[in-house]
Amino acid sequence: MTREFRKNSKLPISEDLSGFEKFKATAYSETMKVPAAAIDLYLDVRSQIEDQIQGFVEPSSEKLLPDLPPQEQHVFTIVLDLNETLVYSDWKRERGWRTFKRPGVDAFLEHLAKFYEVVVYSDQLSMYVDPVMERLDTKGCVRHRLSRVATKYVNGKHYRDLSKLNRDPARVIYISGHALESCLQPENCLPIKPWKLEAEDTQLIDLIPLLEYVATARVSDIRPVLASFEGRDIAAEFLERSSLAELFSDLSPCRKETKYWLSH
Repeated sequence: MTREFRKNSKLPISEDLSGFEKFKATAYSETMKVPAAAIDLYLDVRSQIEDQIQGFVEPSSEKLLPDLPPQEQHVFTIVLDLNETLVYSDWKRERGWRTFKRPGVDAFLEHLAKFYEVVVYSDQLSMYVDPVMERLDTKGCVRHRLSRVATKYVNGKHYRDLSKLNRDPARVIYISGHALESCLQPENCLPIKPWKLEAEDTQLIDLIPLLEYVATARVSDIRPVLASFEGRDIAAEFLERSSLAELFSDLSPCRKETKYWLSH
């Protein structure tokens, strides 16, 4: 339709037409110039809006993280959600917002930084993420921070898109209190219980044995390992499998079953 408007508005008026027909043709031509110009303007504005929407919907870059150095190509990347995973933010009228650290978070980050590339990936705005991380990560354990502009917007919700991290998906683990609800790659998710100020919480510390094993054993692909824990308490299940593996090793010292309890 737009093409027709543009085409008709530029048609020459034939000299063979009668005076009345020339008048009609002239009137039609002048009339069509207005909607054609309006449509051009509309299309330009719409194109700009679509570009803005696309920028809002898609992550800010196809490569959210810089390339790993050659000497670190074997290193796993651990991606951590922020709210209700590492911290909890609470608002009360008398004091406004306050952010609390999850029990064990300092030791958790410091220990993981020895084995992993640690990334925080939040759906919050950077104006929230950066101040929280400045106070939380005083030792610089987290290499990269990603905020809302790095998420993918789908049906009114911001999702983490691990495919944009510029990392081998076989070596990426995403840990969150809302992992399966907030990530587009469930096969890379390690769900934990959301933290809402429970004083006796030990979720982060309990994960350390499993995560240290994965990093030091150089597991070729983390995804089938995570799938083997689906629907279970991962930390408790790992310890149970480790105990079984040690028992099995004692009973059969000649057999090498180092991966038995991870892929069972």
